[in-house]
Amino acid sequence: MGSSSSSFPHRNIYLDVDGKVQKQVVFSQHSSPCDIKELLCSSSNLPNTAIKLINPEGAMVSIDATVPANSPREDMFQSLLTQVAEQFTAFRINELKTEVTNRLAALEKRVEVEGLKVVEIEKCKNDLRKLRDEVTSRGGSVNCSCKYSFTDEGKKVTPRRDVPTYPKYTLSQETIEALKKPTFDVWHWEHNEMLSCLEFMYHDLGLVKEFNMNPIILKRWLLAIQENYRDNPFHNFRHCFCVSQMMYGMIHLCSLQLQGKLTLTDLGILMTAAVCHDLDHPGYNNYQINARTELAVRYNDISPLENHHCAVAFQILSLPECNIFANVDPETFRKIRQAIITLILATDMAKHGEILEGFKQKLDNFDFNNEEHVTCLKKVLIKCCDISNEVRPSEVAEPWVDCLLEEYFMQSDREKSEGLPVAPFMDRDKVTKPTAQIGFIKFVLIPMFETVMKLFPQIEEIMVQPLRDSRDHYEELKQLEDSMTE
Repeated sequence: MGSSSSSFPHRNIYLDVDGKVQKQVVFSQHSSPCDIKELLCSSSNLPNTAIKLINPEGAMVSIDATVPANSPREDMFQSLLTQVAEQFTAFRINELKTEVTNRLAALEKRVEVEGLKVVEIEKCKNDLRKLRDEVTSRGGSVNCSCKYSFTDEGKKVTPRRDVPTYPKYTLSQETIEALKKPTFDVWHWEHNEMLSCLEFMYHDLGLVKEFNMNPIILKRWLLAIQENYRDNPFHNFRHCFCVSQMMYGMIHLCSLQLQGKLTLTDLGILMTAAVCHDLDHPGYNNYQINARTELAVRYNDISPLENHHCAVAFQILSLPECNIFANVDPETFRKIRQAIITLILATDMAKHGEILEGFKQKLDNFDFNNEEHVTCLKKVLIKCCDISNEVRPSEVAEPWVDCLLEEYFMQSDREKSEGLPVAPFMDRDKVTKPTAQIGFIKFVLIPMFETVMKLFPQIEEIMVQPLRDSRDHYEELKQLEDSMTE
C-alpha cells in the first residue's frame, strides 16, 4: 500500500481485483474514514460492513487518511478482497437460508390454520363432479336428495361444497346478555352473524377449553353445519340457531353450568346435539315411512330422519378439518358420540310421551349424580328447545307458525299427488293457524314445560307463562274464526 508523495493534497490507492483489473482510489488526506470506506466499497462492489484491510503479514490496517503506500503491482488487495468476498458470500447464503426457512414455516402454518391444502381441495372438487354426474345420470329419482351421497355400504363421501371461512363479528355486551334469554329475536341476524353467536356460546360455556378444541376447526365445523342445512321454510339453519340459542338460554336460566348439576361434557353434548339435530332435513316429516323412501328403508322405518341427522353430523365430524373433538381421548369420544345420538333421536315426536313419562317418574327424587336421571333430563331439555318457538314473544314466534304450515302444506300436497295418507294437521284444506297451535300448546308444550318447571321453578315466569299467553291468544283467534264462520 502507498500513495503519491505526501506533499500532494490527494492520495492514490491501487486495487488489484482478482488479478485482472487494477483500480485506482483517489481521496484527500483530509477525508474521513467513512468517506474512504465508501470509496473502497464503490470500487470493489462490496457492502460497507464487509470491508477490512490486511497487510501482507496478516495484520489489520486502519482505514483512514494515513493508509500506508502501495504500488500498482502489489497483490495485497487481491487477497483482501477475496477474503471479504468469501465472507460476504457466506453471510448472504446464511441470510437467505434463514429467510427461506422462516417463509416455509409461515406457509406451513398458514396451510394448517386457513384450511384444506390445494391438493385436498382439488380432490374434493373431483369427488363433487363425480357425485353430480351420478345424480344426473339417475335422472333425479332419489327420494331424499341429501347433501351427502351414500354408497351401498353406507359410507360417506365428501360434503357437497368446499368449506371456506366466515368473518368474525364482535358481539356487543347487549347482544351477549340477550343471547342468554328466550326473548332473543332470531329474525334480525344473517348467517355469518348467527355463526359468530354460536362460536361465542362454545367459548363462553368453556367448551373450547374443556375439549381442547382448535378455534379454527370450531369455525370450520360450524360453517360445515350451516352448509348442510337446507333452505326449507322451517327446518333450516335459522331453526338450528333457534334451538341452540334456546339451549344456551336454558343452561343459564336453570344454572346448569354450576357445579353440582351438569358437567361441561354434558353441556357440550347438549349444545352439539342442538346444533346438529336437524342436519340435512329434506322438508318432509312422516312422509318418509309412508312413501318408503331411501331413508325409511335404510333405517327400517325407525326414526329415519333423526337417524339421518345423526349420520350426517358424524360424517362432518369425521373430517379432520371439522373434528371439534379431535383432541378428546377415544373412550370419552365414544361416550360423547353415543350421548349426542341419544339426544337427536329423542327429538322424534313419536317418542314424546315415552320420554316425558320417564322424566316424570324421576322428578320426585331427581339426582344430578345419577347418570340415568341426567340422561332423561337432557332428552327433555333438547325436546323443549326443539319446539320452543311459542316461548318467545309473539312477534318472534308467529312467523315460525307460517313457516311450519308452509312446509306442512308442501308435504300434504305431495302426499295427495302420490295417493298417500295425509295428516289432518298438515292439510291446507282443514288446518288454520289457531287450530294448528291450540292443541299443540295445550297438550304438548305446556305439560312438558310445566314438568320441567317442577325441577327448575325459575322458568315459570319467562318460559311457561308466555306459553299460557300464547294459548289464550290462539283460543281468542279461534273464537273469532268460529263466529265469522257462523
